[in-house]
Amino acid sequence: MDWKWVKHGSDEYWSTVDLRRRVLRIPLGLDFSETDLAGEVGDGHLAGLEGSAALACLVMTPKGDGTVKMRQVAVDPALQGKGLGRNMVAESERWARAQGFREIVLSARESAVPFYLRLGYAIDGDPFEEVSLPHFLMRKPL
Repeated sequence: MDWKWVKHGSDEYWSTVDLRRRVLRIPLGLDFSETDLAGEVGDGHLAGLEGSAALACLVMTPKGDGTVKMRQVAVDPALQGKGLGRNMVAESERWARAQGFREIVLSARESAVPFYLRLGYAIDGDPFEEVSLPHFLMRKPL
């Protein structure tokens, strides 16, 4: 598998949308709107590709003040637990440093908190609800 920063609107981008839809949205009875996806034009889109198929992906959204938000982290369910998520987060951190960001923030589903804690992220505050699930704000200085 190759890690690649893909362009918004490209075929590879749409493959990441399909993966995110399948892993993150449909199980909750949700989907993306055209407005949601149009709003991602200024974001960084990392894809783990096998051919043109995205097997893992995430989105990096600049927030200002040297902060970037990691979001929409998805790995094909058949490949979870094989280190793809860890490798993908490491690649996103390299990218964020190269872009001049000083901190990554994210909203982690409660089930993903242990994963991010192992990677050096820290919980900041109390749990909150997002997309009908408990989440925690997490941060990591770069």
